This record gives sequence, structure tokens and C-alpha cells, in this order.
Amino acid sequence: MPDMPPPMVSEVQVTAPRLAPSPADLAFSIVRVGPDDLARSPRLDEALRAEPGVSLFRRTGSEVANPTIQGLSLRAIAPSGAGRTLVTLDGAPQNDPFGGWVIWSALPPEGLAGADIIKGAGAGPYGAGALTGVVALQEREPQPGLSALDVSAGEYGTYRGAAAFGADHLMVVVSGLTQEGYVPVRGAGRGAVDEAAGLNQVSAAARLQGQVAGVNAAFRLAAFEERRGGGVQGVGSQASGGAATLSLAQPSARDAGGWRLQAWLRTSDLKNRFAAIEDDRSAGRPAAEQLATPALGYGMNAAWRAVNGPWTWEVGADLRVTDGETREHFRNLGAGFTRGRVAGGRTQVGGVYGEATRVGERLLLTGGLRVDGWEASEARRIERDLNGGAVLLDSRAPDRSGTTPTGRLGARYELSEAIYLRGAAYSGFRPPTLNELHRPFRVGNDITEANPALEPEQLYGVEAAVGGQGVFAWSAGVFFNRLEHPITNVTIGQGPGAFPIAGFVPAGGVLRQRQNAGAIEAWGLELSADRDFGAWTVRFDAVATRAEVDGGSVAPQLDGLRPAQTPEIAATLGLDWALTERLRLSGQVRHDGQRFEDDLNSRSLAAATTLDLRAAWRLGGDAEVYLAADNLLDAEIEAQVAGDGLVTLAAPRMVRLGYSLRR
Repeated sequence: MPDMPPPMVSEVQVTAPRLAPSPADLAFSIVRVGPDDLARSPRLDEALRAEPGVSLFRRTGSEVANPTIQGLSLRAIAPSGAGRTLVTLDGAPQNDPFGGWVIWSALPPEGLAGADIIKGAGAGPYGAGALTGVVALQEREPQPGLSALDVSAGEYGTYRGAAAFGADHLMVVVSGLTQEGYVPVRGAGRGAVDEAAGLNQVSAAARLQGQVAGVNAAFRLAAFEERRGGGVQGVGSQASGGAATLSLAQPSARDAGGWRLQAWLRTSDLKNRFAAIEDDRSAGRPAAEQLATPALGYGMNAAWRAVNGPWTWEVGADLRVTDGETREHFRNLGAGFTRGRVAGGRTQVGGVYGEATRVGERLLLTGGLRVDGWEASEARRIERDLNGGAVLLDSRAPDRSGTTPTGRLGARYELSEAIYLRGAAYSGFRPPTLNELHRPFRVGNDITEANPALEPEQLYGVEAAVGGQGVFAWSAGVFFNRLEHPITNVTIGQGPGAFPIAGFVPAGGVLRQRQNAGAIEAWGLELSADRDFGAWTVRFDAVATRAEVDGGSVAPQLDGLRPAQTPEIAATLGLDWALTERLRLSGQVRHDGQRFEDDLNSRSLAAATTLDLRAAWRLGGDAEVYLAADNLLDAEIEAQVAGDGLVTLAAPRMVRLGYSLRR
């Protein structure tokens, strides 16, 4: 997937209510994931992770990972459970209103036409949350009848079905999956409490679109639910929610100008069960139960674009509001839960931006400014005795607000028809999520406390690249990012022992709290190449990141350490080979470098290399049968290591047989 943004066009036909790609995109690092790339994987996050530097918080994909660690990050710059990347669907945010993560099962690839991975680029027209970049998803256009279908069966009791169908102005996408799953703990460390991490998931979405008085309009409704085991007896989660989006646009087919107006709403709820495990993993007991996290997010965005000769002007605004809380039972000393907790609050962020782009014969220049205001309010944490109802803690953090200016500049120069240079400088920011502000959590014997005093993260970045399109498409680039006030899980205590608010931390466990550390600096090198030889195509992508923490006065013990979950190198080598008109083979080798599990760099996760293969036999038309194997060589991929040294592994070899249709 080389660094080649979509080409500029002088004439655009748009049926969905969205504007044409901006010419400013040419100055920034944009990787396009097409429908063929999406079709190779049943999960969107897996399709995106084929691009090095795109990662969830841990190496475990969405088929097993708890929703709270499914946030997406780019360029391996300090991945977090909340994610430092904004994910949108035709402009509407898809990040969870409570936690910032993404429920990937609610976005089946069958409903998508493509995705643009926008690295860096700052807040610009995207807004808050676009810290390390944006993943901009495009939904499929309605077609009469069945336009996409995938049914498959695989190892570990895996059965999946997904389809997109509709009429001229209506598209419906449904998906469902059931999976018995695998046991994440393997080898001598496995105990009686370890079990398969199963998953049951359903989702549905419908979009009605058409023209009203010359304006393109669309209304979309979606809902999802998933239930998953945690790989340990008594541990599991349930996530559910829905979304509604109204989009209006009047793009200009003549000059790529026009306007767009969008309003959206998202609801979500998450339930979690946690357990404390005996040292020999022979038994466990309930440690905490997250009964519900009802959350509501809503907002709007608007943009107006005009083209005047070589100049393109764009102005816009957006607003996002979130409101939610966590309701939990915790503190089990052996006779059941003794405490109840309600914690939550409200956040809002809104901004305005303006951007200008000049397209010359060889030189493109773009620049823009943005100003956002943010507020965190109504913070509360109330804990009660479950037996008598007495209030044991009533904490009300003060309201906080601020203003954050950001901007971006970019340039692209065509050295020849085949070679270009580009450079960019940008800034972005991410306010803390409700989850980071208010929800403590537990993983095994490790406890992480919330922090209602967190400030927004800010990122400043520069990058430069050279690339071309000739015998093959290629690019080589360097970047430097400085992330200030990063929200980090900072170790503040070791078990066994009792601590204020957090309570008792068992032996082998640690107590952490989310805090704004000083800064993280990351230097990186990105390479990509794509060569088409006719019958076969070779792709290579790699990113090397050197990241270092400055803990500041808050966490000086982190000075000079590498951020948790940050690999120094990641690379993908892919091959597509059309052996005959009907038979196509594809494969990819993915390497993920060594990383650290924790902030103190005391728990190391070994490097991992995996091989994925897929063979597809075209039946005629747009249908095929396929046999796919992920992690064919059954490499042991370390996903997590506990304080006692117990290692949890990501997915083993997974083989599936399926039937696919794409029209």
C-alpha cells in the first residue's frame, strides 16, 4: 500500500452526500485500502493492520480483545486502549462515546467501498481525536439486489456470515459471527481457570439516500451487539449500541467545490466481568463487575468549499458532546461484592477551521488554522456500601475547560511526471475520554485508577517524503512527532498492599493511574513499494519508530524509556499471484518488533513474524470460493505478560473455508 493519495479530478460525480477529495490531500501521507484489500479479511481491523504502524493497543485482534483495548493508533506512537486515531464513516465519528475505542464488528468489510489511512496531518478539517491520524471509511453505494456476500467456517468453531443488499436508494448491511475461540494461555502456565475466549456478534445497518431539491441526502441507522469471553472463568464482556446519521451535501461536479452538513448520534453500553486468579491458576473469584456504562454521543459537522482558478478554499466547523457513566460492583473479600460505584461525567469539544490550497503546474501549497474549545464537566464518583447503602466516597471534581489552537502546512512538488517531493507540518489534540477520566479497571491482579484531572494530549509533527509512479509505485519518508501531556498508565504502587481509593492490590500485581506524563518524542522512517508484473503483484511496507518518554515532574521514572506497546519496527511483504484466469493466490508476511508491555519497560513482548495465505477459485462473474490461513506457521505471538511472568498469546493458526461475492 504505497503512499499515493487519490489523484485530483476536474469532474466528479457524487451520489453519496460527501464532498470530493480535497486537493490538499496530496501534500500528506495517505494510504488507500481498496475493496480487494478489505475482502481478504472478515474483520476490518485485520485488514487495516496489514499496513505497518496501524495497530490496536495490543497484538490481539478484535476477535478476542476486550472492547476497551480496541482503540486504533498510527505510526506506533504510544498506542493506547482509547486509541489516538479518529475513525470516521463518510465523515461521522465511529469512536465509542465513552471510551474512544472502536467496535470493529459493527463495521463489516462487506459494507465498505474503501478506507483512507491518513497519517499525521493534524486536526485540520478532522477535529479532535485525530492525533496520530485518521482512518476515513467510505460506505458502499446502494445497488439493486445482492452486492456483497461472505459466508465461511473455520477452526475453533468459527462461523460467519455477512451481506450487503438493497435497491436503487437503499442499502442494508448485516453480519453475524459465532466463535468458540482459543485459550489465550498455553503451555505450562495454563491452569484450571483458563478457557476459550468465545465471541458471538451481530450487527445491522441501513442507509436510505437520494436527492431532495438538488441536494444529496442520506439517513443511516445502525445497531450492534457482541458477547465475548475473556479466556478465564468468570471473565467476559458484552457491548451493544446504535447510531443514527443524517447527511446533506451539494457537491459541484464542475470544480469539486460545494458544501456538506452532517448530524450524528451514537449510543453505547459496555458490561465487563473481572476475576482475581490464584497464583497456580487453579481457581479464581469475582473481583469486579461493570454492570453498565450507558453513554450518549452526538454532534454535527459542516464544511463549505469553493474553487477559484488555482485556489481552493474550505471552511468548516464541528461539535461533539459525550455523556456517560460506569456502574460497578467491586471489592470482594471472599463473601461477595461489598462496594458499588457510579462514576462519570460529560465532555464537549467544538471547533472552527479554515484552509487554503493552491495548485500550480508543479507545486501544490496548502495551509490552514483551527481553534477548538473543550470542556469536562459534571464529574462524579460515588461509592456505597452494598449492605447498608452508606455513602463511603462522594468525589466531585471541578469543571474544567480550555481552548486549543492547531494548524497544518503542506507542500508537494512534481519533479517529473514520475517523481514527487512532499513535506508537511501539523498539530492535533485529543481530549481525554470519559473512560480515562472516570473508570478504574482491573486486568488480572493489576489495577489502573482513573483521573478526572487529565488534560488534553497535543501532538506536533513534521514529515518529508519522496515518491513516484513509474515501473512501480514507491515512497520513502521520515517523520518526527512530539506528543505532549500523553495520557499514560503510570505505576504508583506494587502489591501486596492496600491503597487509598484503589483498595487491596494482590501479590504480583501493580497499581497504576492514568496521568499526563511530560512528553513522548518519536522519530520514524517509512518505506513502501508496489510493483505489478501482470500475473503477480508484490507489495512491501515498513515503518521504523524510535520513541522515547520524558516523564516530566509527574513520572521522572519514565525518562528515557520506550512507551508501552511501541515496537521499533513493523513490516509487511505481500504477494498476489494469478496462476490462471480462475485461481488466485495471495499471501503476506508480517513482522512486529519487540515491544514492552508496561510503562517501566520491565515486561518484554518478543518480536513476532506471521505468514498468512489465501487461495481463491473464481466461479464466474463476481463469486469465488476461498481457503485462507492466518498465522499459517502457528507462531506464538506474545500479546500480554503479567507481573508474575504469565504470558497471554494472540491467535494461533486459524484456517477458514468460505464463499465470497463482490459486485
